[in-house]
Amino acid sequence: MTADVAATLATANNAVQHAMQAAARAARATVPGLAVAPAERLDDALRAMAELLRLRAAQVLEANAEDMAAARADGIRDALLDRLRLDDPRLEAIAGQLRALAEVPAEPSRRTIRELPGGFLVEECRRPVGVIGANFEARPNVVVDIASQFVKSRNAGVLRTGSAAIRSAIALADHVIAPGLDRAGLDPAMIQLFRVPGQVSARALVSQPGLIPLVILRGSGDSTRSLAAEAARHGVRTLAHADGGAVLYLDEAADAALAEQLIEASLDRLGVCNRLNLLLVHPVRWDSLVPLTLTLLNRLGIAASLPPHAHPLGHEWALDAGHEATVTIAPADGPYAAALIANDETSGLAAAIVTADQAAAAEFLGAYAGTGAFWNAPTRLLDGFKLLSVPETGINIDAVPGPRGPVTFRDLYLRQFVVTPV
Repeated sequence: MTADVAATLATANNAVQHAMQAAARAARATVPGLAVAPAERLDDALRAMAELLRLRAAQVLEANAEDMAAARADGIRDALLDRLRLDDPRLEAIAGQLRALAEVPAEPSRRTIRELPGGFLVEECRRPVGVIGANFEARPNVVVDIASQFVKSRNAGVLRTGSAAIRSAIALADHVIAPGLDRAGLDPAMIQLFRVPGQVSARALVSQPGLIPLVILRGSGDSTRSLAAEAARHGVRTLAHADGGAVLYLDEAADAALAEQLIEASLDRLGVCNRLNLLLVHPVRWDSLVPLTLTLLNRLGIAASLPPHAHPLGHEWALDAGHEATVTIAPADGPYAAALIANDETSGLAAAIVTADQAAAAEFLGAYAGTGAFWNAPTRLLDGFKLLSVPETGINIDAVPGPRGPVTFRDLYLRQFVVTPV
C-alpha cells in the first residue's frame, strides 16, 4: 500500500468516525426528553408507525424493489433474498407487531427490595442505557423491530444495516419511524439510521464507548464475532447474535407423523437462525424415519447431508450461500447423547426432542444447555414475538449472566439501587 493510498483510507475512516459521533450525539441529545415522556406517548409513537406502514407502503415497497433488483444483480439468491424481501403481508405483520407492543404495559420503573437496619429502604430502579447501537444483517423488518424496542424502553439508538437493504432501511426510517415519532410528540432524532455503507461504518459503531456504550450485533458468525472483538478492544459492551442453527432429535419413541410435521414447520424459512439445521435420529429408528424424512425434504426442495459428513455436524447452512436448502442428518445414541451433540457441535441456539417418552424428554431437556429447549415443539418458536408476544432486537446466546434468548425492551435497562430513609 502506497503512502497516498494509506492517507486516503485514513481520511475516509476519520470522516466515518466523525459522522458516527455526530449521529450518536444527535441521539444522545434526545435522552433527557425521553426520560420524562409519558408512557402513553411512547405507545402512541408505535401506533403511528403502524399506521404509516400502511399509508407509506408504496414508498417502502418501491425502495425494497430497488434493493431486490440490486441484490439479484449481485448474485444474491434464495434464502438471503427472501430475508430482504418486503411485501404487503409482511408490512402488515410488522404493523401488527407494533400495535401489539403498544398494548404491552410499561415495565415498572422501581420495586421495593427490603428494609435495612437503621430505618432505610432499598429499592431497585430500572434506568435506560441512554444510546444503544445496533448492527444487523440486510433484513428490513429488523429496522422497525429494533427501533420499536428502543422507543418502548426509552433508549435512543444508532442503527446500521447491511448495504443490500439500505434503500429499504432509509425508506422505513424516513417515511415510518421518524414521522411516527414526530406525530407522537417525540424527537425523531432519537433513532438515527447511519447511511454510510461498508464495514468501516460497522467498526465505527462499536468504537464509541463514551457515546454508544452498548451495541446489539446481529449477522453472520465471523463478521459478528470480529465486531464483538473490536468492541471489546474499545470497551464497548455487546449483545451478540453471531450463530444459529437449530437441532431436532427424533427419539426412539418419536411419533413419525409428528416428526414430519415439526421438520416441515422448522423449514418454512431457510434464512433464519432458528430453522432446522441438524436432524439427529436414534439408531433404532434410522431405517424407518430417515427414508420418510428424505421424501419430505425432497418434496420441500431441500437436500440432505448424510454420513459420512465432509463438514462439522453444526455447520450452519443458512449462512452457506447457495447451499441454504440443506439439512444435516446424523445418528444420536439416545436423548443424553443428542443433547451433548447439540451442546458441543452447535451454537447452542435451540434444540428440540420429538418423543412420546416423558423420561426421555426430561433426560434431553436436563442435559441440553442451550438458549431454547423444546419438547414436541418446533424450534422456530424461539423468537421474540412468537415466544414473548413482543418483537426482539436479536437472540443472545452468550453463556454468561445477562439477557439470554430473545432480547426485548425489558432487557434494555440498567439496574440501580436506591437507598432512602423509611
